[in-house]
Amino acid sequence: MIRVEALSVRSGAFQISGINFEVMSGQYAVLMGRTGSGKTTILEALCGLKPVAAGTITLMGRDVTRLKPAERCIGYVPQDRALFQTMTVREHLAFAPSIRRWPQGAIAERVAELAQLLALENLLERRPAGLSGGEAQRVALGRALATRPSILCLDEPLSALDDDTRAEMYALLESVQKRTGVTTLHVTHNLSEAERLADVILVLKNGQVQCGSSRWERDKSKPPLHPKTTNPVHE
Repeated sequence: MIRVEALSVRSGAFQISGINFEVMSGQYAVLMGRTGSGKTTILEALCGLKPVAAGTITLMGRDVTRLKPAERCIGYVPQDRALFQTMTVREHLAFAPSIRRWPQGAIAERVAELAQLLALENLLERRPAGLSGGEAQRVALGRALATRPSILCLDEPLSALDDDTRAEMYALLESVQKRTGVTTLHVTHNLSEAERLADVILVLKNGQVQCGSSRWERDKSKPPLHPKTTNPVHE
């Protein structure tokens, strides 16, 4: 669960204030808004990368407003992926567990799990320069998931991908969320992306977050797939 109450954040001359929203445990939420509206600022405040001027951030029932990023149990994929150019895919997947001093056997097991989940088995010895955009995005996602976080934050994760790769990532993100149950907050300005992935759509407009349509509401509005079907078809 993600609960943000009366949040105010300053970033240079930019400021947002009085932000309120909630994402239930296990939901895939998409936060939309115009470029420059403050979506990334909210995400970075959630992750502990931007100081909070006022308000509270509660994650999975725990007030994390003043905690360091590593103490929040969040996996984060920044817009530029921020992969380490000298590290292999295997080393990226092992990075966070190694920092947390997991036993070597547990690290190797987790790397194997992530490689299978994200179809990275044949790429483990490659470095970022040898990866396609979609492959690099899968590595960044794997690194974020490595320590089994309760919350996953994604900042424009599909913006730099071509249409075919984006479609593949839609399927992958849906599969990952279904298999892990991780509560997800995904920032984008792409409406079709939001409608494809989101259980709930949040819209940042005029400095406030408004709750848009849920997946249930969107599915209910769809016509039946067969004339004899009397109930809405759910994804």
